[in-house]
Amino acid sequence: MPNVKPSTVLGRQLGDELRRSREAAGLTTAAAADLLDCTKGKISRMENGHVPVRSPDLAVLMQAYGVIDPETKERLTALAQRANRRRREGWWHEYASVLSDAYRDQIEMEAICDSIRTYQMQLVPGLLQTPEYGRAVTVASRTWQTAEEIERFVQVRLARQERLGGEEPIKFWAVLSEGVLHQQVGGPEVMRAQLEHLLAVAERPNITLQVVPFKRGAHSGMLGPYVLLSFPQLASLDLVLTEAPTGNIWIEREQEVACYQALFDDARMAALAPTESLALIEQVAKEHRT
Repeated sequence: MPNVKPSTVLGRQLGDELRRSREAAGLTTAAAADLLDCTKGKISRMENGHVPVRSPDLAVLMQAYGVIDPETKERLTALAQRANRRRREGWWHEYASVLSDAYRDQIEMEAICDSIRTYQMQLVPGLLQTPEYGRAVTVASRTWQTAEEIERFVQVRLARQERLGGEEPIKFWAVLSEGVLHQQVGGPEVMRAQLEHLLAVAERPNITLQVVPFKRGAHSGMLGPYVLLSFPQLASLDLVLTEAPTGNIWIEREQEVACYQALFDDARMAALAPTESLALIEQVAKEHRT
């Protein structure tokens, strides 16, 4: 599956016009956020073309910004429709039957972010999973019932991994609890291959792996799992994705995101250094060979 990013040119054009209209109306991003009952970060992502502007939201913003000229309103509405149509051309929409809305949002955000940090307590991060490991996790989740659904979801996970390579690979930093290395997902052979895969991908300059050993005990960063996504423009655009059996939750308020950033810093400080972490992964991989 080619690593195709959604076109954000139209989205940026629409966002730029909305930003200029907002500023002309003398409104702050906070005031605009109040209108939509959302966060300032979401308004910033709209104005940077990172998220779609839904028709109801556009209508509210145009009214608040004093955009009353019929031709201008028609042009902005058409621009939003075209931008949203282009976003729906992302490769992941071919797998809509096996993806939740939240998971599609995650894939789209991965396509445009430039850095991901994650802390995991039980599972290897999806972006680093082998097909066999990912298949075992998918089967165990009980979310997908048929063999076809399971295979399609595994294909999605493998396609996501292309963001780690190519001309503009994202920076990926994962901190894993040592328990991740010992959890027998798929059995010893699958685990051995998975750990060897971790050792291989860790050689890439854009990937950092750390392991928090059991002997570290309790630490403030262990309340996971979670994923931090960062974007190249503004720190205020950063997002957190928390994972739960009943569905993933997006966190975007700056104060809450900052809390998770601090938790991740605590986790990486509690973890072994990257070289020591890889040595531990190699040691556990050998144990799975016996």
